[in-house]
Amino acid sequence: EIARFHTGGQLKVAPEHISPKVLLVMKKPSVEVFKQFADKFLAESKQAGKEQYLVLYFISAHPGSTILDMAELAVFLKERRIRPQQINDFLPAPMELATSIYFTGLDPFTLEPVYVPKKETERRMQRALLQYYKPENKPLIIKALREINRPDLIKKLLA
Repeated sequence: EIARFHTGGQLKVAPEHISPKVLLVMKKPSVEVFKQFADKFLAESKQAGKEQYLVLYFISAHPGSTILDMAELAVFLKERRIRPQQINDFLPAPMELATSIYFTGLDPFTLEPVYVPKKETERRMQRALLQYYKPENKPLIIKALREINRPDLIKKLLA
């Protein structure tokens, strides 16, 4: 129904990440739910004779997200030829669950520690990985992948 009657060419969707642990912090379903939705939406659009696209939103430096998580997301995006233009860099906002995690470093429900990327250099590396296709991001991507001991991904992302 969404594909046939309620989309005028582009549908904005916010999978935001693919890492199970990051999605858990975000209280979002697994990436499999997104993949199933995307496949079904595109198939239904085609069946309806409509050329429609998904506009995807991703977020960098969200609590729970490490450079390794972002590298895995970058590989996921590249393998699917997805080049995100619209990226949100996490910023703490009042009354948000993620803001509580950002400032305390704890999941407020379990009190378990949650990694929080706060250093500006790491935040920039995470963003660069999401936009792996931009030439100006190459030095930060190489630095990030070397930092997490994944130089094997350099060619994969930058080729």
